[in-house]
Amino acid sequence: CMTGFLRQGLESAGQAHVLQFWPELCEEERDVFLEELAQLDLKGLKDHCEGAAKAAASPPDSLDQHIEPIPPEFIGSVKKSGRDSLEEWERRGLLEISENCVGVLLLAGGQGTRLGVQYPKGMYNVGLPSGKTLYQIQAERIRKIQELADSKHGSKCTVPWYIMTSEFTLAPTETFFKENNYFGLEPTNIVMFEQRMIPAVTFDGKVILKDKGKIAMAPDGNGGLYQALVDNKVLEDMKKRGVKYLHVYCVDNILVKMADPVFIGFCVSKGADCGAKVVEKAYPTEPVGVVCRVRGVSQVVEYSEVQPQTAELRGPGGELVYSAGNICNHFFTRSFLQDVAEKYKDQLKQHVALKKVPFVDAHGVQVKPSKSNGIKMEKFVFDVFKFSRNFVAFEVVREDEFSPLKNADGSATDNPTTARNSLLAQHCRWVTSAGATLLDKYGNPLPLPSVSADDSPPAQCEISPLVSYFGEVRTVC
Repeated sequence: CMTGFLRQGLESAGQAHVLQFWPELCEEERDVFLEELAQLDLKGLKDHCEGAAKAAASPPDSLDQHIEPIPPEFIGSVKKSGRDSLEEWERRGLLEISENCVGVLLLAGGQGTRLGVQYPKGMYNVGLPSGKTLYQIQAERIRKIQELADSKHGSKCTVPWYIMTSEFTLAPTETFFKENNYFGLEPTNIVMFEQRMIPAVTFDGKVILKDKGKIAMAPDGNGGLYQALVDNKVLEDMKKRGVKYLHVYCVDNILVKMADPVFIGFCVSKGADCGAKVVEKAYPTEPVGVVCRVRGVSQVVEYSEVQPQTAELRGPGGELVYSAGNICNHFFTRSFLQDVAEKYKDQLKQHVALKKVPFVDAHGVQVKPSKSNGIKMEKFVFDVFKFSRNFVAFEVVREDEFSPLKNADGSATDNPTTARNSLLAQHCRWVTSAGATLLDKYGNPLPLPSVSADDSPPAQCEISPLVSYFGEVRTVC
């Protein structure tokens, strides 16, 4: 009966081929496949598949006639804002943290496939002297910011860590945290939850079979966050804990400042419901999204959506007009996330990602394609900016806060070596700023560390996040 219902649903969606190998499956394989199929949204499957094929065939929109920069009054900056303002924002942020009003939310649904590994990126060790993984570095930064807030306000605060995983990353992440004793954090303050998976589709709109009894599924992008918050009752947990403000970020940035009090304080002081950290683009055609306004509404415009001449526009001082590069580092109020979950999550744009998706052919033979053969539809976390009533941006220094880990060594950028060098160079800058002199093995002074992310650090200098959160000096009596 169940099989007949599914068969009818798949036929009406134009996906009857999904059951073509059913007669060849054993009873156990059929049970597993039925369980997977039962979770499909059969009513929405037809629209999903047709929409994916149509979107992949359509050229990206050109938005040149409709974009404008974010007005200066809605932008804060580590470099350009006054010291008094930065100190006031930091005080406000630490106060909110001390009162248990701040949580951090990690987007960790993707595997490290481009890194050449099959486990979650957060478990990756970039080769630091300490051997620490991204997860450990981030956990220790949470511990340190709690300590700084407690020290300033005499509190005993908690910054809960919400971690969005996927079918691929949940179990290994849970095991890794348990094996490492949660990196010194209280397990009850780490909340892991899963985002939804959706089928990969061929260019002619057919669901791809990964195996005779398994559909090729993929996470629904980091914008799947908003549905996952509903599915897993995460917003209820936040409310119960008294969390009002969330710092949301991607797992692969080795320099991320967890619950950055300056960023939190800036956003809260401005009455923002939504905010984004940005870095100045390295060059006009750098392939990053730009935070700007489209038809008067704040959003991120992908580099493929503007013409080169627009990307190259410069202001009176020679600065790029569209320079606010998006680094997936955001602030949301819990009430804004609640609004998105209740009113807007189904209005998010679907983005096309062309992928090499392993599949079984008509004869049941497994094939690993050498070129893109499938479409994975994704939602992006930043596509909710347009629903904000008060959006702000906060510009930070790339060398201090953004060095993503995306590719394997051998790639030109964003690889383990560049990530490791970025962190070690930052720590060299911290110790020299504190008055220390770096020496070589013969006792000779080393040159001052460069601020360029491309240069190797002058020394192997690593500082534990438990010692310093962002270069602040600890006074020892």
